[in-house]
Amino acid sequence: MTKKTLERMKTRVPRSASFATLMASGMIFASASIAQVEGWRSEWPYTDFSVSAVDLTEIMSGGPPKDGIPALVAPEFIAAGAEARLAEREPVMTLEVAGQTPRAYPVRYLLWHEIVNDTVGDVPVAVTYCPLCNSGIFFDRRVNGELRTFGVSGKLRYSDMVMYDRETESWWQQAVGEGIVGYHAGDRLQTLPGWLESWAEFKSRNPAGLVMDEPKFPRRYGHNPYIGYDTARRPFLYSGEMPPVDILPLARVVRVGHRAWPLERLREAGELTEHGISFVWSKGQASPLDSALVGDGREVGTIRVKDAVSGEDLAHDTLFAFAYHAFFPEGEWILAPE
Repeated sequence: MTKKTLERMKTRVPRSASFATLMASGMIFASASIAQVEGWRSEWPYTDFSVSAVDLTEIMSGGPPKDGIPALVAPEFIAAGAEARLAEREPVMTLEVAGQTPRAYPVRYLLWHEIVNDTVGDVPVAVTYCPLCNSGIFFDRRVNGELRTFGVSGKLRYSDMVMYDRETESWWQQAVGEGIVGYHAGDRLQTLPGWLESWAEFKSRNPAGLVMDEPKFPRRYGHNPYIGYDTARRPFLYSGEMPPVDILPLARVVRVGHRAWPLERLREAGELTEHGISFVWSKGQASPLDSALVGDGREVGTIRVKDAVSGEDLAHDTLFAFAYHAFFPEGEWILAPE
């Protein structure tokens, strides 16, 4: 961390700023106990806990310490045709940037690393996946014109991963891409269009595509450390409200902006157009959070989300219903035809 960055962190929100000023900027001083914050300071000496966009009492330890789940930086790729380790139904996170070779990031690796810092052409990308929420989102790593590199804090809020950036050690909420603590509190990451699909679907559509190579870490890649999680009755390390509609808390929903469609409804429809958005569901993708082997999970299928007029891919997330409600409590549930 540079001296320039530290000085900016000190001056971004003056300690003499009034409560009204902080509220007007969307920030509030946390109401977490002094003991809780002091306990964090030894591990996070450069994080400014005096300013946050959320109540710090909502943040808890997920078990691993800072970087206990090692995020990846500048991963290596191999040709899709050279990959022989992935099962046909295994999920991958797909990113197709105009003018660049399509890339697949296998969820079997993201289960153990949760964040991949990559660069595709001239676009710096954060590939993020939170297993506890099944939230998989691509973000642009530029914040107010400055490049950021993301790691896993080991903290959770509403069972969702709290990321941090290594340049300022601000904390970020993965499910919404919002800075929640420190220098970047209140800032937002730009979401990039990407989707989850089976390995078979990716390589069939992109025979000359690239797939992230196996990381050089001693992990049981291909094995699911969360066996049976997405059919559990309740989410792990979550004490918030359950969904206010008749849907299981760990049922998948497709979030586009502030609206959510139950994946099961889209699966039954096959194809559906509502609110200017086109959805197409297809068979062939396994849940990575079900069986012992990632490729053996129960069928969840692939959903493609596009603008109904332009046909362009839309940024979206396929997450659990409880997580959608936690982060979008005023969101709109699309349970029936409009």
